[in-house]
Amino acid sequence: MRIAVFGAGAIGGYVAAKLAAADRADLSIVARGAHLAAMRDTGLRLIESGQERVLQVRAAADARELGVQDYVVLALKAHSLGGALDQIAPLIGEQTAVVTMQNGVPWWYFHKIGGPLEGARVAAVDPGGTIWDRIGPNRAIGAVVYPAVEVDSPGVVRHVDGNRFSLGEPSGDKSERVTHLAAEMIAAGLQAPVREDIRSEIWVKLWGNLCFNPISALTGSTLAEIVADEGTRLLARTMMLEAQSIGESLGVKFPIGVDRRIKGAGDVGAHKTSMLQDLERGRPMEIDALVTAVQELGRLTGQLTPAIDTVLSLVRRLAIQRGCYPA
Repeated sequence: MRIAVFGAGAIGGYVAAKLAAADRADLSIVARGAHLAAMRDTGLRLIESGQERVLQVRAAADARELGVQDYVVLALKAHSLGGALDQIAPLIGEQTAVVTMQNGVPWWYFHKIGGPLEGARVAAVDPGGTIWDRIGPNRAIGAVVYPAVEVDSPGVVRHVDGNRFSLGEPSGDKSERVTHLAAEMIAAGLQAPVREDIRSEIWVKLWGNLCFNPISALTGSTLAEIVADEGTRLLARTMMLEAQSIGESLGVKFPIGVDRRIKGAGDVGAHKTSMLQDLERGRPMEIDALVTAVQELGRLTGQLTPAIDTVLSLVRRLAIQRGCYPA
C-alpha cells in the first residue's frame, strides 16, 4: 500500500511518524523548507509519552519524485489546498483515494448527500469548484482530526494528546478502501473508527470551532475565559444554535446538547485556539472553512445567521488589518 502525506506539519508529521514506525505501508512525505531539510538530514523525530523516536522517511519537495499513490493524506490547512493542486496532481492516479484532514466544512460536503443540494459546491472552501473538478469528490475520504500535536522545531513533532482520526465515506458506505486505510492506521497505534455518518461528526467538531475560534481571535481569550464570561459564552451559544439549525436542516444529528459542548470547551482550560495562535503569529487564518462556509450553508438552506454574520464580519476585518486574510 502506497501512502503519501502531503503537508507534514504537526498533524501530517504525526500521522507520517506513526505510519513509519509501524513499517507496513510504503510511506512518503511531501514537505518543504526547513522541515523537509531536517527530515532528510536527521529523519522525522516524534516525541510521544516522554520518549523520542527517530524515523527514516522518504521525503520530497516535488511530488513527481514519488509517483502515483494508493492514498494521499491531505494534511495542509483548507485555505492552502487550492494553491497546492498542481503539486498534488502527480500523486493521483485512477484508483487513488484522497483523505481530507482539513478542519471545517469540506469541499466535498454535498457529494453523495442526496436531495436537492446533491453536487452543490461550497464556494467558501472551493472557489469556482476547482478542487472538486481537479481532485474529484469520488476520491474523497472524510477525516475528523482529534489529536493535539505541535511542531517543536523543523523535523520534530511533539504529541500532546489524543490519537483518534474518525474516517468515513461521503456516501456512508464502509468501503474496502476506507476499511483498509483504517486497518493501517490502527496497526500504527492510532484510533481510526469508520463512521457511517461522517458529516455529523464533522459538525460536532465544527460546532465549537465556528464560535470559539473567532471569539478567541477577537478578544485574545482562552477557551476557559470565553466560557467563564457571561457575554462571550452567550455569544458562542447563539452562534452554535444558528449552526445547529443549519446542520439539522441538512440531516445532521447532534449527539450532545449545546451546553454540554460549551462545558467541554471550557474544561480544556487556558488553551488558545488555532485561530488566535495564527493571528498572533501573522499566519493565514482558517476563517472561511470554519465560519464563512457555515454562513454559506445557512444561505443555501434558508436559515438566518445574524450572530454568525456579525462575528464573521468582525474577525475578517481584524484578519485583513493584520495581513492574515486576503483583502
